[in-house]
Amino acid sequence: MTTAQSNKTGSTSGAKWIAYSKQTLLNIKKVCRIHRPCPDPLSLFPELRRTHSRKRGRRAGTLVRLRRRAHRAPLPSLLLANVQSLENKLCELRARVFFQPDIRRCNVICLTETWLSAGTPSHAIAPMGFSVHRADRDTELSRKKTGGGVCLMVNRAWCHERNISTVDTVCSPNLECLLLQCRPVWLPREFTSVTIAAVYIPPQANKDAALEELHVSISRQETAQPDTALVIAGDFNHAHYTRLMPKLHQHIPFKTQGKNTLDHCYTLFRNGYRALPRPAFGKSDHCSILLLPAYRQRLKREPPVYRDVRRWSDQSEAILQDCFARTDWEAFKSTGNLDDYTNNVTTYIRECTEAIVPVRNIKMMPNQKPWINGDVRAALHTQSVAHKSGSAEDYNNARYALRAAIKQAKKDYSQRTESKLITNNPRHLWQGLQAITDYRGSTQQTQHTSSTFPDDFNSFTARFDPSARPARPPASIHLCKPPPTDIGRVEQTPSGIPPRPHSTSGADQDRPLSIMKGEVYRSFKRINTRKAAGPDGIPGRVLKACAYQLAEVFTDIFNQSLSLSSVPTCLKTSTIIPIPKQQKVTGLNDWRPIALTPIVSKCFESLVKGLICPMLPPTLDPLQFAYRTNRSTEDAIAHVLHTALSHLEGSGTYVRMLFVDYSSAFNTIAPSRLDGKLRDLGVNPSLCNWILDFLTDRPQAVRVAGHTSSTLCLSMGAPQGCVLSPLLYSLYTYDCVATRTPNHIVKFADDTAVVGPVSGGDESAYREEVASLELWCAENHLSLNVKKTKEIVVDFRKKKTEPQPIYINGTAVERVDTFKYLGVNITKDLTWDCHATAVIKKAQQRLYGLRRLKKFGLRPNTIRDFYRGTIESLLTGSFTAWYGSCTDKDRKALRRVVRTAKNITGCELPSLEDLYTQRCLNIARRIIEDPTRPHKRLFSPLKSRRVKGYKILSARTSRLRNSFFPQAIRLLNDSAT
Repeated sequence: MTTAQSNKTGSTSGAKWIAYSKQTLLNIKKVCRIHRPCPDPLSLFPELRRTHSRKRGRRAGTLVRLRRRAHRAPLPSLLLANVQSLENKLCELRARVFFQPDIRRCNVICLTETWLSAGTPSHAIAPMGFSVHRADRDTELSRKKTGGGVCLMVNRAWCHERNISTVDTVCSPNLECLLLQCRPVWLPREFTSVTIAAVYIPPQANKDAALEELHVSISRQETAQPDTALVIAGDFNHAHYTRLMPKLHQHIPFKTQGKNTLDHCYTLFRNGYRALPRPAFGKSDHCSILLLPAYRQRLKREPPVYRDVRRWSDQSEAILQDCFARTDWEAFKSTGNLDDYTNNVTTYIRECTEAIVPVRNIKMMPNQKPWINGDVRAALHTQSVAHKSGSAEDYNNARYALRAAIKQAKKDYSQRTESKLITNNPRHLWQGLQAITDYRGSTQQTQHTSSTFPDDFNSFTARFDPSARPARPPASIHLCKPPPTDIGRVEQTPSGIPPRPHSTSGADQDRPLSIMKGEVYRSFKRINTRKAAGPDGIPGRVLKACAYQLAEVFTDIFNQSLSLSSVPTCLKTSTIIPIPKQQKVTGLNDWRPIALTPIVSKCFESLVKGLICPMLPPTLDPLQFAYRTNRSTEDAIAHVLHTALSHLEGSGTYVRMLFVDYSSAFNTIAPSRLDGKLRDLGVNPSLCNWILDFLTDRPQAVRVAGHTSSTLCLSMGAPQGCVLSPLLYSLYTYDCVATRTPNHIVKFADDTAVVGPVSGGDESAYREEVASLELWCAENHLSLNVKKTKEIVVDFRKKKTEPQPIYINGTAVERVDTFKYLGVNITKDLTWDCHATAVIKKAQQRLYGLRRLKKFGLRPNTIRDFYRGTIESLLTGSFTAWYGSCTDKDRKALRRVVRTAKNITGCELPSLEDLYTQRCLNIARRIIEDPTRPHKRLFSPLKSRRVKGYKILSARTSRLRNSFFPQAIRLLNDSAT
């Protein structure tokens, strides 16, 4: 290369520069030897080459999703801050909005303690892109001169100010509140609007009065807009709104001012927001909080459900009736085997049904509205076409047409729903009400990626049966061809069926029992057609519609089964459907095995149950309150509480309550031991043999999400979901009674409570009772679940001593402060704050259904019926056991729910006090009329001839005085006078 010297213009002389000519630069490639990199580096290392290129993914997380859909999130993103004089923080606020993208993309900015006055215009404090809505402190209403004030700044990209309306403003010495209703550019289908409440409660305010004022305002808005997404945020200081509204969820878990959490955000959704701390504004002592929406709309939470639905019609029922009426059922008896006879009949019925009734696969979306019809869909399509055309006139006309179609569809649906009440069809009425209110909600199908789960769970449920074995494959079935059908020759069902004659006694008790055709017919007519078909595939609709045509053949099958003391295999085959016991499933033990048995078998079991019950002695197991006439959970809870409270009247006493839990109680029934106990109780021997055969060699398979396990034959336990299983379990445990005084063993099905009164610190009787129960369980093959067994110690002594724990199978039983027994939360101090709070929370959630019905335009009487079935039944659950001992605060909170429901329905509703009085009187009168009741001894009539009534139970403390039995006796005496 050549070089030359030249002087740079304006530089020091003597500077040397290298000059290249054009040709020299072009020839560099030819002259110089340069290293050329390999075009494919992986060719040098073939072992590193990937067979498939890895696709790049996306970052996940709440913040990342919000950045992608900043103004199209299911809930608005919020910035919550207590600024303490907004005028001094305007520059910082605008800087955050301008320079911080997360704040700039925030949908709503909620500020408390703005300290603004009417002299400050809204446009002077509005950040760029936000509209300002504020509620300054009124000096006359608040009785304060300065401070206070709340402000909401709404991002115009999320919701324009023309779609924002001020719902309510509250200014009082205890509360300052601003409610806005927003209709943003996008919302999930489950919401009609977003209601945002900015709240400020001063530190010296009356918390109860402030929360009551806030509750009135919020409740009024919920009634007007039941489908609104409610967001309540602000500075609550030391008040907690969840104490008044337990259905709400608080989303700020960290400290916002020193060591206190004074700023709160409430919504109706669990995990609705994720809160992130941010720096405080200026010298404010409250940090700011960025609330990111973590709520996922229902369409993303729940997948669509695909169902196969049979298209039933009067014509298809008539064809089936004619088909079965012309069938020669005697041809099925040619095999001479009861199993083959029954299997041929059930398979024939199933195939006839499949051939005559068509099946359609439908898709159900989780957010589908029940009132949407073809007119609404057509109007919606017309609106979409008009929007794409760009014509403003056509688009406006389409919008008005869509509104009219929706309004008319809702009106038609409400009229159809109420017409079902007029026609005395309560089932269809409740189905319509539940569809309108989403009372039960949509159930998500359980899905498992592992195809081995059904076999694993089937083996897990059979772990108590060492003799479990794979079932033999069914034999081939030869069916008769269905006769030709003729709709014109349908045999009519007779209006009357002769009743069954009374059973005989004496020597006839040892003979095989029989069932009449009329009983089978009536059992088929009582079938709930909404129940799923069992393993035989026969839907309940066939049995109910063709009850008269099928009653004869099944009567013959049932009577042969009873005479032979043998149950056909197809009638005791079950399909297990696992149902999760809790939201988070961690193992196989977190699933409940529900047995799906043939509907024919359920009818047969109900008839057999009617044969067993008259044979049992009326005084059998008086402390078993399940499956008994005029017995309920209220009686069991009242007995436990009265036993404890009456003993605690003495000095130096306390009570230990052990709530026993069994591991798969129904699956551990030993058929051989049950057979012996039934014979001891005087049950017909032929019927005992039938029950023994019913529980042995039961084929069982598990079905989950389209996967079915292999079939196992079990000879242990009773399937959960059968009609006979609860009765058989209660008979299996009838000899589980207290053996030491003054202990009590109270049972409601498999829920067992051991009440051990202790005096003078002597716990020997209680400990011996627990040891005796443990021994009885071992002898009867029942497994105690020590992990779920809990104990409560009720001790009101001044000088308390910590009692030694109870051991079961070498493991100490956990001692708790609260336990939910038969739906009632029992605490160690026998107070009812915990239970009342839980009941109020559920009741407030169900008020949403009342608001939906009122918004839908139903009549007040229909809304009142829904209230009585959903809310009043919840408030009065096991009412007599706990309401009399409630505090005034709890009763006030319960009455608040009734008052809110009254405002929604517009009807007079019975007070809780009247319901409590009437319920106590009804239960007390039933106890007096039933001599087998264990509590009848408490109602001792007065010996006076002039005064009618019952002897008052002596009570030293208000705890016993306000409990059920003393209250019931006083109410009876008052009603007699």
